[in-house]
Amino acid sequence: MSKNVTMRDIADKLGITAAAVSKAFTGNGSISDEMRNKIKRTAAEMGYQYEENTHKKKVYSNNVGIIVAERYISDNSFYFKFIRGISTALQRQGNYAFFHTLTPVNEQKNILPDIFSTQRVDGIIILGQISDEYTKAVLKTGIPVIFLDFYNELTSNSCIVCDGFYATYELTNYLIRNGHKKIAFVGNIHSTGSIQDRYLGYAKSLIEHNIPLTDRYCISDRSTEDGKFIQIELPIVMPTAFVCNCDETACTLIKLLNENGYRVPDDISVTGFDNSVYSSISVPKITTIEVNTEQMAFVAVESLLTKIKTPSQVTGMVQIKGKIVYKDSVKAIESGENTNTKNTNF
Repeated sequence: MSKNVTMRDIADKLGITAAAVSKAFTGNGSISDEMRNKIKRTAAEMGYQYEENTHKKKVYSNNVGIIVAERYISDNSFYFKFIRGISTALQRQGNYAFFHTLTPVNEQKNILPDIFSTQRVDGIIILGQISDEYTKAVLKTGIPVIFLDFYNELTSNSCIVCDGFYATYELTNYLIRNGHKKIAFVGNIHSTGSIQDRYLGYAKSLIEHNIPLTDRYCISDRSTEDGKFIQIELPIVMPTAFVCNCDETACTLIKLLNENGYRVPDDISVTGFDNSVYSSISVPKITTIEVNTEQMAFVAVESLLTKIKTPSQVTGMVQIKGKIVYKDSVKAIESGENTNTKNTNF
């Protein structure tokens, strides 16, 4: 028989509707066993080939997994803002979150949580940077995934990030407008892609203002291996300002400067990034970048839900803008533009 037999052909032969034929194969709707067997027998005689996977309706759990590495979780973790934003955005869409903390051992051994194998989630949001091998293991599952606050060559087709490059570029420009020429960067540029972007924004600002880049003003704040914070070492020749990759580092640096007899901002200015709790509890309060975590979380959820329903959908890299929040940790050291005390969007 012809290989082009359709459900309509079967229906016409039996004098029934094509919908009845479809119900016989999918199991949906009410149809007697006798009729179902008759339809399938006739279909076999006519040479009809039914491909179950192309007709079976996808059943969704309405659950989304959130995976974040243990090293990014602390009592005052910046990432709790993301988790809250993701949960809120999911609930508005009638979806719910499964939260999973990725331990260093499981990351090293590429052990995926059981939410993958048990298919209890429709998609995954990876929050923060993970190793390349673990990224590959996640992508290999075929489950729709969005990477939030992290990108590299493996994840750049499905990621939502803050525009850290331009944010730190603007923050460094602000310091230069206030007379600073000796500016150091604090952050391990080999630790995360986010820190690299922030360093490159800092570097671009210096280059545009003909200020030489120097290795002694690139200061590490954490180990490359596990991302844990380490003792910050002050340079022998002190700068007039420090650009820190995050508020926690800036807060730690201010305490270290105080211990060494420096006053912030009278002697040295300091900036941070994230507008986290550390920028407010520090004395003085830290001028920083406010990351729009709510918008980033919303876009991540919307992108993932779209990808779940349309697996071929390509998200690409979506960059979300933030704003400078001017506080008390920067002081002008020579005549120039006045310090702006209003939040600046960029």
